[in-house]
Amino acid sequence: MSGEPEVHEEFEARLKAYEGLPAAATGVGRDLVNEPMIRHWCEAMGDTSPAYTGPDAIAPPTMLQAWTMAGLTHRPERTAAYDELLTLLDTSGHDAVVATDCEQEYLRPLRPGDRITFDSVIESVSARKSTKLGAGYFVTTRTDVRAGGELAGTHRFRILKYAPAHRSSKPVERRPRPVVNRDNAGFWEGVARHELLIQRCTACRALRFPWLPGCNACGSPDWDTVAASGEGTVYSYVVMHHPPFPAFEPPYAVGLVELAEGVRIVSNVVGVPYDEVRIGLPVRLEFRRYDEELELPVFRGVGP
Repeated sequence: MSGEPEVHEEFEARLKAYEGLPAAATGVGRDLVNEPMIRHWCEAMGDTSPAYTGPDAIAPPTMLQAWTMAGLTHRPERTAAYDELLTLLDTSGHDAVVATDCEQEYLRPLRPGDRITFDSVIESVSARKSTKLGAGYFVTTRTDVRAGGELAGTHRFRILKYAPAHRSSKPVERRPRPVVNRDNAGFWEGVARHELLIQRCTACRALRFPWLPGCNACGSPDWDTVAASGEGTVYSYVVMHHPPFPAFEPPYAVGLVELAEGVRIVSNVVGVPYDEVRIGLPVRLEFRRYDEELELPVFRGVGP
């Protein structure tokens, strides 16, 4: 493979030829929609909506993709066309990949007992784009999810296949940049002012984190913010040993911190040896600068 990626009109025309081809033949969900998976999802997300329990329970709409996942096994429904597209990008020098975003549309609720089928199409391949990671192509797939043959929702997933900007030299080991969009820009503006802002529904007054475009308790789209006091405790944690990532030096502790206000946030636990972090450890918010562009909220252990 040459160090300089292949770029010309003929090459992009070859990429465009894959648009509209199937990315996955009809697949079948490994499990029926079921109450245990719904319960585990709600516990992990801290979602206590009564709509997801009881005899008339529905699955949380955001679980749409979960019912199509194959776990760690090979996906037999993945098509040769999709593999060919990725191979074409790899061999042209665009051999790095990063997931960029997903979009979901919900058409009908899923209920325990529903049998899920799905198929995917290569919806679009962009023109070549320049990014901070490197130049490459955005590949978007659309998955149509059906329950009992009826369309229940769509899931669009977009990746960037790119040629790393630092291929010929040692990569600059900087922390990954947060993805800032219209739904969370206010949070990062608060971080810049050394404030940890929590969304508050103006209809039912429920607090929520991470930031969402609507209330997951009552559905209202209206909200304001409150600044967290900065006090919290470690609700759960993991110690990262492997795999190694640039700009991170394992082992280090990543905590799920429960703030005094009742919401939870994932962040680093600092000021305490990684092997002394414990559930229930009191922590206090601080802001740590990692480089000239990046400052993040972290939590310092303050317990014995």
